Amino acid sequence: MRMRKILLAAVALLAAACQTVQTTQPGAIGVQRKQLMLVSEQQVREGAKEAYRQELEKARSRNALNTDQASYRRVQSITKRLIPHTTVFRPDALQWDWQVNVLTSEEVNAYCMPGGKIMVYTGLIQRLNTTDAELAAVIGHEIAHALREHSRERISRAYAEQLALAGVAWATGAGENVMTLARQVSAVTFQLPHSREQETEADRIGLELMARAGYDPNAAVSLWEKMLNLGGGGPEFLSTHPSGESRIEDLRGKIPLVAPLYRKQ
Repeated sequence: MRMRKILLAAVALLAAACQTVQTTQPGAIGVQRKQLMLVSEQQVREGAKEAYRQELEKARSRNALNTDQASYRRVQSITKRLIPHTTVFRPDALQWDWQVNVLTSEEVNAYCMPGGKIMVYTGLIQRLNTTDAELAAVIGHEIAHALREHSRERISRAYAEQLALAGVAWATGAGENVMTLARQVSAVTFQLPHSREQETEADRIGLELMARAGYDPNAAVSLWEKMLNLGGGGPEFLSTHPSGESRIEDLRGKIPLVAPLYRKQ
């Protein structure tokens, strides 16, 4: 009984602690959704810092970190053009500890962890024969996930679900087996690819970032077309970034909003 009261109190406190935040400004592209956060930005950023450090160590141990100097220089150059324009969406982003690295790998993949920790895989460059503008589309998309704090949002959702399920389980007298199942279901649910909503936001913000940096936004469409046409079961990138014709059509529909920004460069 005492444990049940404690857990129900924890759930009540969790609900009270919910913060609805506006992580970014809308920009020309108009992303304005508010997000519910249960964990602090600092906590998530510290976790990302450690996770990124571990990834760098693993890459170094395999002699796979920045060994392709041509690709490394390209990625660095493109990212340096994108970063200044993050202030359109959130002025504090320029103070982030940005890190940009390239992993020698056949995987077609890239990511940006919270706080600006970027990794681009050489497979993305080589297997897709990406242009600079197409690379800007991918990197801009990943930066957008960080600007919108999508990782923090997903962690918050998982945290809320786990505590809510724990409270319900104890309140109804459920045993440890149910609790274990609840944790597993929650993990499967919240560790799946980004939601369509988050992906659309990243697509759109990334589109504006690349246009402001002087990259033709039409390259975002050609990039995703290459992704979809890649043989061999599709790239790893698509396992965590669901795609389809609807995504390409959405990008095409938003290009007129950012094309004037590109033409100003």
